[in-house]
Amino acid sequence: MNMVQFNIDLCQKYCSIQFIPYTCKEKKNMNIFEQLILPLFSFIFFITLLQKWRSIAFRQAENLPPSPKGLPVIGNLHQLGNSPHRSLHSLSRRYNSHDLLLLRFGRARVLLVSSAITAREVMKNQDEIFSNRPKLSMPDRLMYGSRSVAFTAYGEYWRQVRSICVIHLLSNKRVQSFRAIREQETSIMVDKIRRESRSSSPVINLSNLLASVTNDVICRVALASYSVPRAGGEYIPWFGWITRVNGLDSKVERVAKQFDEFLENVVREHKDRGRKHEDLDLVDILLELRMQSFKSGSLPIEDDTIKALILNVFAAGSETTSIAIEWAMAELIKNPRTMKTVQNEVRRVARSKKEIVEDDLEKMPYLKAVLKEALRLHPPGPLLVPRECTHDTKVMGYDVLAGTRVLINAWAIARDRIHGKIPKNFDLRGSLTQELTLSDGILRLAKLVYHFNFALPNGEKEEDLDMSEDEGFTVHKRLPLLVVPTLYEM
Repeated sequence: MNMVQFNIDLCQKYCSIQFIPYTCKEKKNMNIFEQLILPLFSFIFFITLLQKWRSIAFRQAENLPPSPKGLPVIGNLHQLGNSPHRSLHSLSRRYNSHDLLLLRFGRARVLLVSSAITAREVMKNQDEIFSNRPKLSMPDRLMYGSRSVAFTAYGEYWRQVRSICVIHLLSNKRVQSFRAIREQETSIMVDKIRRESRSSSPVINLSNLLASVTNDVICRVALASYSVPRAGGEYIPWFGWITRVNGLDSKVERVAKQFDEFLENVVREHKDRGRKHEDLDLVDILLELRMQSFKSGSLPIEDDTIKALILNVFAAGSETTSIAIEWAMAELIKNPRTMKTVQNEVRRVARSKKEIVEDDLEKMPYLKAVLKEALRLHPPGPLLVPRECTHDTKVMGYDVLAGTRVLINAWAIARDRIHGKIPKNFDLRGSLTQELTLSDGILRLAKLVYHFNFALPNGEKEEDLDMSEDEGFTVHKRLPLLVVPTLYEM
């Protein structure tokens, strides 16, 4: 017997000891139903009874929000569907609960907020009680133990990183310092489209182009470089092995490792080259703050914090802007009269000018309204980052227990026709009076409608443009926006 055969036999014996009870060998007539299936059903039955008893006990003790029935163990997870924001909106309407709905995702209690009046109560009136973030395994591994400002728990560290973002990274002065980068990259985008419009087959994938330009802007602002890598068990801890079996764990670990190696090199390069006050990017600023924290003896800013904040900038800044412009252009193409009105406004303001600059945007209220309306109908992140209740409290007359997670459906709130007259379709009347500060997105949109007229390829009619959403937690167009640009002769 060779060594390989010996190892195989050894494994077989080990498996037989682990998974085949000794009594099964003695009683070969024992039915597999009695051995495996019956205990499994008994376990599920016991869990169901236990959860039913706990549910009744809770409702006797507390005045809880309405709650749809769930399945044993997983609760309401099966009702999320492929587009969670739409599924949850339908669920709240089905139970006539436009304000609050109490769900159960595995063992976690989740409060679903679907109206503006309730969101204001949670995010403004009781902000301190609902400021905490639940511990989530995915951000924990990707964001260096949830060190990013979006996912870190409420406390001293959160106050520190929030202060860094508000004062040093996202202040108006800092944003304005990167104005030249935004204008340069937008001009590069226009030049690319101009070249394509003169080719023999001038069909361009506007979705990909917008994503690429936004990524280039973020790279130059954050890293002073164009190079960046492309790249279940959450609520039921005892089912964590599922993510390892289906490969999700290995994918997350691989992506986390790739990002860490890339960001480690970026931080090291910035340390080696030293500070250049005339050309500071976000990594330079964070490294400078790190040195100041060491000298002052305050809470130190570690390398992992710097890397987590840079990842935050990419996650929040890159996709949000490109998705918003993509949907705005799709809505304009689908509504030719609105497109004509916007183009007339932009071309009147920029008349006889070679290029539009950010100062011109203040004179374009209709253009701003278009982008704001696109954000209302198609919010890039339809479900906001989950919150967690730190103390027992009351919301809209209902009891909310400490530890309850809060999910705010921004997509549903934008369609909240119960508490306000909000149009279901693209309508600028409610957006003209609202302010919008997304200067990068407005500039890009302004240059697109200023320099070009757009048509759909293959003679497709504007009203037939597919406006369906892709599946997932961010709202992309399901199909890329393909257009035929024609250069506007000034």
